[in-house]
Amino acid sequence: MKLNKNFTFLLLGQSLANIGDVLYMVSVISTIFVLTGSATASSFVPFTITSCMFLSSLLTPLLVGKINLKWLMAGSQIGKTVLLFILGFMFIGITASNYIFIFLIIGLIALLDGCANPIRQTLIPYYVDAKKLIQANGMAETVTQVIQAVMWFVGSLLLLIMNAQQLVWLVVGLFILACVFLCLLENVTHIAAEPNGKFTQMKEGWVTLSKTPVLKRIALMEFFETLAGTVWIAAILYVFVSDALNVDVRWWGWINGAFFLGLILGSAYCLKYSTVVEKKLGTFMYVGSFLSFIVTFFFSINSIPIIALFLSFCIGIFGQIKNIPQQSVIQTSVSKEKLSTVYTSLGAIGTGIFGIGSLFIGLLADLLGVRIVFMISGLLLAVVSIIVHQNKSLFVRKFEQ
Repeated sequence: MKLNKNFTFLLLGQSLANIGDVLYMVSVISTIFVLTGSATASSFVPFTITSCMFLSSLLTPLLVGKINLKWLMAGSQIGKTVLLFILGFMFIGITASNYIFIFLIIGLIALLDGCANPIRQTLIPYYVDAKKLIQANGMAETVTQVIQAVMWFVGSLLLLIMNAQQLVWLVVGLFILACVFLCLLENVTHIAAEPNGKFTQMKEGWVTLSKTPVLKRIALMEFFETLAGTVWIAAILYVFVSDALNVDVRWWGWINGAFFLGLILGSAYCLKYSTVVEKKLGTFMYVGSFLSFIVTFFFSINSIPIIALFLSFCIGIFGQIKNIPQQSVIQTSVSKEKLSTVYTSLGAIGTGIFGIGSLFIGLLADLLGVRIVFMISGLLLAVVSIIVHQNKSLFVRKFEQ
């Protein structure tokens, strides 16, 4: 795919930001664990982030229309850079008695991230021709998943040669570069609706979801899929590896890595065969969701580590084969002016359900056993595949952006 200038800047800026996000998370989690010796305290980091991103998803529509989308994206990154700069100085005097202030900073960063993520997805159709959306989404997903797969490993290695504060300063440098690329983006013409009350603005995306048949189905799928995905949080997968597979912690990392590798391969497939995928969006969404259900169910009953590794790899592939066409359906289901509020509403569903679902799944794993929660995950994905199958005619490109 030949990249145009704006998509290149968007991809570079977001990639540098994503690399920095992983490294700063490694730094923060390790610092809190060293200070407290508590895994529970460390686990509150992702909980804080999820909660704040949910709040941000609800509030972002108030900014859309008042601030140019390009500057909303760049401004959120500039804000994150300033907060990381403050965090770097905080690390000088951080102790077990005042580490709670770290949570304030990461919460504020998550508020800005919750704003940036839907805006990034909204900007892609502005900068990319509608016929190349599958390729653009595929490339963006491939880069994101490669970063996720590699940087957690790299971050842990960097901690061997750098302390947590030095790692934060490295992230500040990456964030500054990200700001530069995002500021180079061209302004986009975003025609906002007539100004209304704040509550009306906040509910705009929800109204669009409810009135657009395909988006209503996707929101329902997002609900079940996010709930199904909570079994893959680190704590639940760790228990599965330990209790169901009876192997050591190395397999925990390998199974995680296999999943991300599958995501990368699924993204690469959609990128390479974008023309084929474009013609059969609904079919690929159905095949991806149905095979995800089958593989997850087999994962739940399997006891052989090497097979678990392969099944995790397959889940990553089939998940992306569904998700990338779905992004194109969303991006062309309404006019570009409504996309940002649609994405913030879908983001609110995702973060809200994930936060609550993680706690719920953890309780179920304790009560029923870890195999049962993976079976439940498979059944939830079966519901998603049924929704896709019954509504395949809706999952096509509508608007020529």
